Amino acid sequence: MHRSVLAIAIAALPFSVSATEDPVLPTVTVHDSALKRPSDSVPASTSDSVGLLQDTPGVSAYAAGGVSSLPSIHGMADDRVRIKVDGMDLIASCPNHMNSPLSYIDPTNVGSLQVLAGITPVSAGGDSIGGSIIVNSPAPEFAGSGQPALVKGEIGTFYRSNGNGKGANLSATYATDAFNLTYSASTAESDNYKAAGNFKNFDATGRTGQTLPRDEVGSTAYKTRNQSLAVALKGDNSLVELKVGYQDVPFELYPNQRMDMLANTEHSVNLRYLGQFAWGSLEARGYHETVKHYMNFGADKQLVYGTAINGMPMDTEGTTNGAVIKANVDLGNADILRLGSELQQYTLNDWWPPSGTGMMAPGTFQNINNGTRDRMAFFSEWEFHSGSQWLNQLGARYERVTTNAGPVVGYAATNMMGSNQLRDSNAFNATDRKKSDNNFDLTALSRYTADANRDYEIGFARKVRSPNLYERYSWSTWSMAAVMNNFVGDGNGYVGDPNLKPEVAHTLSGTFSWHTTGGDTEIRVTPYYTRVTDYIDAIQWNTTTNAPATALSKNLFGVLKYVNQSARIYGMDLSGKMPIASTTWGDFGLKGLLNYTRGKNLDTDGDLYNIMPLNSKVTLWQKLDGWDNALELVMVDAKDNVSAVRNEIRTPGYSLVNLRASYSWQKIRLDFGVENLFDKLYALPLGGAYAGQGMTMSMNGIPWGIQVPGQGRSLYAGLNIKF
Repeated sequence: MHRSVLAIAIAALPFSVSATEDPVLPTVTVHDSALKRPSDSVPASTSDSVGLLQDTPGVSAYAAGGVSSLPSIHGMADDRVRIKVDGMDLIASCPNHMNSPLSYIDPTNVGSLQVLAGITPVSAGGDSIGGSIIVNSPAPEFAGSGQPALVKGEIGTFYRSNGNGKGANLSATYATDAFNLTYSASTAESDNYKAAGNFKNFDATGRTGQTLPRDEVGSTAYKTRNQSLAVALKGDNSLVELKVGYQDVPFELYPNQRMDMLANTEHSVNLRYLGQFAWGSLEARGYHETVKHYMNFGADKQLVYGTAINGMPMDTEGTTNGAVIKANVDLGNADILRLGSELQQYTLNDWWPPSGTGMMAPGTFQNINNGTRDRMAFFSEWEFHSGSQWLNQLGARYERVTTNAGPVVGYAATNMMGSNQLRDSNAFNATDRKKSDNNFDLTALSRYTADANRDYEIGFARKVRSPNLYERYSWSTWSMAAVMNNFVGDGNGYVGDPNLKPEVAHTLSGTFSWHTTGGDTEIRVTPYYTRVTDYIDAIQWNTTTNAPATALSKNLFGVLKYVNQSARIYGMDLSGKMPIASTTWGDFGLKGLLNYTRGKNLDTDGDLYNIMPLNSKVTLWQKLDGWDNALELVMVDAKDNVSAVRNEIRTPGYSLVNLRASYSWQKIRLDFGVENLFDKLYALPLGGAYAGQGMTMSMNGIPWGIQVPGQGRSLYAGLNIKF
């Protein structure tokens, strides 16, 4: 099997890290990613696949539902990050982005996970400016030639004390030397979790609605079920694989949104061909996904306007069809030319049926009517050596992104003239809504190996992202409708603009890496600088005059409108590891990371929203026979640089201590630990505004100034058995 020079380069660069305990990537082969499977102890402590990235430099997470947080790379999150799940580019079909791409794969089914930050190769990026996350389920296994059929499986379960979380997972494989059949399933559920102390006092504010204990974080419960069936056929130099996936989420509640997800079903079909030839390799993929999504008020939320009504039902349906073909051409002397093309067609309908006889009736509110977002891309990438110490990569990518949406209408209530629904819908329907963007990505990076212990890297990238359908086509300035279009969890309402331009980011990044010959000791320092033109930010909006607000409202929730501005993001990632001692008590070592990110809006001189403050993590680990133990110290600085436009809430700094332990036998692994050992009360810097209970729909229905808190002490245990 020939090794891919590009993959080796990615593995060596700081922009690509493994979500395992060891941040050093092994060599990646042409046929599949050989990244280590994430530690089984992580799925025992979280059911959110984004949690597998907790030891990755430069990565943080926007808090959302229990299995749907949004990964952020160097201050850029959500659609600014390209996420591929088993090679599929998936899209969140929800005005709150509740069904994020990584929520469609359970942590127990992740076989490899790769993060490409900043200088992302054009073959792995596209329509994003923050980087790429590539996650794959385990690669198919086959019996050896002439050997008996392979029959194997795995079963696991876990329990978490905070929230009474529990779940189970199962996988089973039957394989010959040319055929593989694999089934996997998982389920996870939890009640609301509790903070380490009282973080709210609604009695003092006259709050009405659902009453919860003051340390209980409302709307954090969830239940999710995943299943997949894969069939693979292997030839002498080829592989054909068909995967069928199904997800059912009966409910997932959201503490920083005014609505909850009360049903989400996803079906996917994914067909892949991989062939090895004398000239290189060829990969082709086609996929189809359908999503049906329903939102309303969960058990902790209600809407009260004097009389009870049937909540606010909201339906969303999304369909994605995609195809990818790419080739690696061996140019000799370990140089490679990579060529490829991608096609994606996405359709979205978002409508809100009538409810009751008041403001939300009669008729149906059309939020997005037959929205379409189609992408066509071509890329070329050249990996080449210049001398024995230089490895270089040059890449170019062209994308044409076309979006459109049909005419809309609001609720037909005669008493809603104050909401200006008719004004807004007429203005939107009169607009030329079809937009076509011609986007060009460029990357250039070089790696210099000074000697066996020192590497230097520098790279430059131009990346472009077109607006998503909600950024362009959400249309109503009515506050009750606007707050439904919010995928950042800040409590505000948002209105789109069909004339938004694509974001264009220019990034310069470099890395110094020092490591011992064996790789057991390493230090990596990566500074980066990004300048974004036409950055999609927001301004406060006067819904009465349908114009920008003349003065900023402070410490209040309001309606904002997406606008193109300019931004600057810079920072540094520092990571390292080292052994300490080898004793009769086992091997001891340290590993750690430190992340700093700063973001500014250059048009307003204000701070960008949801930028993770300075943070670090230090882990003391110990290994002895089957034992693998760790003591973690997590430290986060106060978040004082906040977005004034969004009235972002400041958060104090904090430190947390976690204990993790596992013991492995040949076929059995037991994991247990304690998170937040000292039961520290803290606010999540990227948690958003607390809207987890009570009357959440009106702008003044929830008190401003309460950030979603983190979990209090939680004990967990997990058992995994292979057979």
